[in-house]
Amino acid sequence: MAETLHGTASADARPANAALADWIAVVAGSLGALLATLDISITNSALPQIQGQIGATGTEGTWISTGYLMSEIVMIPLAAWLTRVFGLRRFLMAMAILFTLFSMYCGASESLGAMIAGRIGQGFAGGAMIPTAQTIIRTRLPQHQLPIGMSAFGLTVLLGPLLGPVVGGWLTENASWRWCFFLNLPVSIALVTLLWTGLKPDKVDLDRLFKADWLGIVGLTIGLSSLTVVLEEGQRERWFDSPMILWLSLLTVLGFVLITLGQITSRQPIIRLSLMRNANYASVILIVSVVGAGIYGVSYLLPQFLGNVSGYNAQQAGSIMLLSGIPAFLMMPFLPRLLGRYPARWLVSVGLALFCISCLLDVTITADSVGHDFWGSQLMRGFAQILAMMPLNQASMSAVRTEEAGDAAGLYNMARNLGGSIGLALIGVLIDRREHFHDAMLRESVNANSTLVQDQMAASTAAFMARGGDQAHAQMQSLGQLAQTIAREALVMTYSEAFLLLGLALLACIPLALILKSRKPQGAAQ
Repeated sequence: MAETLHGTASADARPANAALADWIAVVAGSLGALLATLDISITNSALPQIQGQIGATGTEGTWISTGYLMSEIVMIPLAAWLTRVFGLRRFLMAMAILFTLFSMYCGASESLGAMIAGRIGQGFAGGAMIPTAQTIIRTRLPQHQLPIGMSAFGLTVLLGPLLGPVVGGWLTENASWRWCFFLNLPVSIALVTLLWTGLKPDKVDLDRLFKADWLGIVGLTIGLSSLTVVLEEGQRERWFDSPMILWLSLLTVLGFVLITLGQITSRQPIIRLSLMRNANYASVILIVSVVGAGIYGVSYLLPQFLGNVSGYNAQQAGSIMLLSGIPAFLMMPFLPRLLGRYPARWLVSVGLALFCISCLLDVTITADSVGHDFWGSQLMRGFAQILAMMPLNQASMSAVRTEEAGDAAGLYNMARNLGGSIGLALIGVLIDRREHFHDAMLRESVNANSTLVQDQMAASTAAFMARGGDQAHAQMQSLGQLAQTIAREALVMTYSEAFLLLGLALLACIPLALILKSRKPQGAAQ
């Protein structure tokens, strides 16, 4: 009898599961995050066609991507405050509708100015969907079901950048680049329907609008948007040799000064940097910044290598990138169990170690490396990203109180994106400097008096003469071929060093991961 009563009491004490409406809200949030992350990369593979159609040069075309990132990173930390002002459902539905309208505008654009304006609008609306997805999961799911929700969110954030180049490349090759934007219409309709069904309307609190930290908001807008442009365009503009980069850097400093003043003078700063006093949360932010640099860095390096060295087109390179998404589907049934049963510090440490090893495997690339040479590292990288990012997502939410979830999610996603932008900027500098260095060193090592070089040049000249033409022209062709070989080898050596540095940066984060303390979910999956 006592055992029966004890069993009944245990059953009564067990936390209730989330309702259907809660899960609809989680699916809606995850779908919105997928839509936003997908649109970051879906246009990259279509950029040459877009530039040709709207009459933009290669340098001008980069603003199509930069405009999106610039406005997105501003909106991410603002989302929590705007949610409190307008209510979660009203705000998210408005952002989904705006995202759709700007997508249609981009698809119909005929000029560079119109395209950039549309992309800025897309980024602003899309930036709201990423942190709010985490907020929905943290506030709508009980603690024991949190691993399932965080797994769903993490998968969308990881798969978006992987699916983007493949989907964009296929649409560009088989339909039109405009469908990269028109594709958002049916997805957005489904998203708005789910938001309407799964979320309850909240009251508008306009007092928060008037009492807001406007110093911080202005500083955030100026500082983060300017910093993003500096990081994205700095290498192309030769950094501080460019007056534009110099002025934007000064605006960045001004923006961060205003943010600091807002932290001091406002009772509720727009960015709650006080969360960084929480050592556990601060560790998560530092780790996710480096992981963001790793994910963005590999997403840049590998397609560049496959395109510039192996001769792959965007769709072929995208298919190799998509390999790292396979582990996400394989591990999907097990992720909640892993997150619920094992401490975050061990999962993150294993993920970082595998990510490091996957980068070190790519250090051995040669000029003859092709797609299948990256299969092993890409599959390992897929497992690594899942094991690192999923526990970090959950640890970032478990480290704070429920009412702090919105601010914590904004800061977390901002850190991941900023880490990615800083990583890409550093990789750009590395490639520029080291490629010139290796090219010069290889040219010095090719001695015209060397018997080996003379034999190689003689064989190459004879081969060109056999195809027709005089000896002088054949010698010029062989010299050109030698110069191309040197340039290609210098580029391969540079990419190899970039993979090495990414691996070392990830390795350096493992001690931070080992000190993470995550709250153990109640009623972990069995």
